[in-house]
Amino acid sequence: MPSTRFRDSRRSTRVPLKVIIAIEEGPGSLSCEGVTIIVNLHGALIATAIGLSAGTKISIHVHLTDKQSAARVVYVDPENLLHCGIELEKPRNIWGVPLPPGDWEEIAAAEIRP
Repeated sequence: MPSTRFRDSRRSTRVPLKVIIAIEEGPGSLSCEGVTIIVNLHGALIATAIGLSAGTKISIHVHLTDKQSAARVVYVDPENLLHCGIELEKPRNIWGVPLPPGDWEEIAAAEIRP
């Protein structure tokens, strides 16, 4: 079953969460607001005010937590070009998930170890 294989390949548990974000393509260039739809430790599915292209490097700022991260657009929904998947530069809970899934803590701890 293809959907099972896809779900099993996730690096961290996905959590439905709606938080407002600011997206910037680069200093002095594209900037827009957006909202997360689903988040995980490695990235998110987001809805944006303007379309982004796969491969675009961006900066994400989460208003709720005042945290930011470099990220990259890894997927654009062909049926809704304002929905895209992003991958954070480093796995972190910048989203403000108050009770993160257990695997988030395990992955974060493994990333810190030398």
